[in-house]
Amino acid sequence: MTATIPPVLLVGLGKMGGAMLSGWIERGLAPSVAVDPTRPAAPSGVYVAPTEADIPSDFAPAAVVLAVKPQNAAETLPLYARFAPDAVMLSIMAGRSIAGMQPLLGPEAAIVRAMPNTPAAVRQGITVACAGPGVTPAQRALCDTLLTAIGSVAWVEEEGLLDPVTAISGGGPAYVFLLAELLEQAAVAQGIPPRLARLLARQTVSGSGALLAASEEDSAQLRRNVTSPNGTTERALAVMMAPAAWPETISRAIDAATARSRELAG
Repeated sequence: MTATIPPVLLVGLGKMGGAMLSGWIERGLAPSVAVDPTRPAAPSGVYVAPTEADIPSDFAPAAVVLAVKPQNAAETLPLYARFAPDAVMLSIMAGRSIAGMQPLLGPEAAIVRAMPNTPAAVRQGITVACAGPGVTPAQRALCDTLLTAIGSVAWVEEEGLLDPVTAISGGGPAYVFLLAELLEQAAVAQGIPPRLARLLARQTVSGSGALLAASEEDSAQLRRNVTSPNGTTERALAVMMAPAAWPETISRAIDAATARSRELAG
């Protein structure tokens, strides 16, 4: 396959880093390097180095993708500052602000901050990105290419929006999985066999998501379409939509997650 993505240095091969790497390879990735102390197996064309010191001295990446835990940024990012003059720095660390990363990467660093989510593993992710000062149009375009390999991408000018984005879409898959988990538990409590309960919960959530993605109607109308007057769904929604139930709980949950993202800014 002809390479359509230039060499990339990926720092961190966890779930998100691994998902991104797989997406790039599918699009045609030039020979690249990943750094991970556990040294997991990597596809052909990707050298996995245990530490920054083991990166080949002649390797010149077009982008350095920072896929490490935000709590490890202070000790990890300075190790890669030497690449900053020539490579765009693409961070997917939750909460870490561009201003907080700049001193760690050096004044010449061109930084793009992005927040993807875990459906990236099946190329159905949504990423919101913000380009920092000094990022060139070509560097932004490269980051867009790297991120569209795992799903949809939206760009914002105001970096502060990435904190609520982290709460909504970054953590959102966990909220959806919790819904499936609770539906399954409720089904079992009603006497439905566990295997059937799991099938019902998972297919209901995934099928509803597919319908939502395919429909031009908004989510409120799709909800109303399922809700017959005086029917079973209306009775259930009366419980879920009580002011102190889902409306208040979801709002408080997003407030809490957004606040935590701001705490991680550094």
